Amino acid sequence: MSEGAPTLREFLDAWDLFRDPVITGMCAGLLLGYLGVFIVLRRMVFVSAALSQAAALGVSLTFLADVLGLLPKSLAEPVGGALLFALGAMAFFMRNTEKFRLTREGLLGLGYLLGASGAVLVGDRITQEAHDVSAILFGPGVVVRTVDFYLTVGTAAVLLPLHLLMQRGLIFTSFDEQSARVQRLPVARLNFFLFLSIGVAVAFTTHAIGAMSVFAFSVLPAMTALALSHRLGLVLILSPALGLACGGGGYLLAFLYRFPVGASQTMLACACCGIAMLVAAVRNRD
Repeated sequence: MSEGAPTLREFLDAWDLFRDPVITGMCAGLLLGYLGVFIVLRRMVFVSAALSQAAALGVSLTFLADVLGLLPKSLAEPVGGALLFALGAMAFFMRNTEKFRLTREGLLGLGYLLGASGAVLVGDRITQEAHDVSAILFGPGVVVRTVDFYLTVGTAAVLLPLHLLMQRGLIFTSFDEQSARVQRLPVARLNFFLFLSIGVAVAFTTHAIGAMSVFAFSVLPAMTALALSHRLGLVLILSPALGLACGGGGYLLAFLYRFPVGASQTMLACACCGIAMLVAAVRNRD
């Protein structure tokens, strides 16, 4: 690489090095962009934020347990901790909040702050893994682990076709759950599948691309698509496409301008959302 600013030519010449992390980011953006439509429509925006922080805490605790020798090497897999904590948090958030005399938003705020602060505190106690914990919170560096690449791509390859098969039922349930029950749709099973999908997707992608990018891809592409179109069919195509583009484009910007990857992906998604909001404002004014 030259001493000056990196160039697109250098990026393409080193494609063998960057291929896996770029594809990982694109697949994560594609999957989370699709799921994000249901997250936004159901007003569950902070669910993905809280889940990503819970997954980060699970990864940090797995690192700590490994350092302390509390887990055998065969079980000290960070992605396992991420999955366990993300699914546990999702099960907790699905509970009736009236028992705790709290609103759903308050419960999500508690989960987010507990996960975020816990991950930082645990990371402070495992100096040799501090870089890994920072990557989980804010995004990875140049490369991703092979296992994260396959888990992210595999999760997208499994969940997206299943969602396409159940799309009509999931849309009906998201818009009008009571009418869906009247139509004898399996509302409980559809909700369980949706929440399980979100939990699994967030757990695997958090360890691959970081909590910041996961939250961004779970919300911003869907908001962008909804600002540009009221046709849900188009939104369900546009949102994952935007997530895919921001996942790959953000990595390219990080390379060209030497930015952190997670922040670049998030800022690109924010820019797309901002442009879409301006376009929507101009349309409504006319």
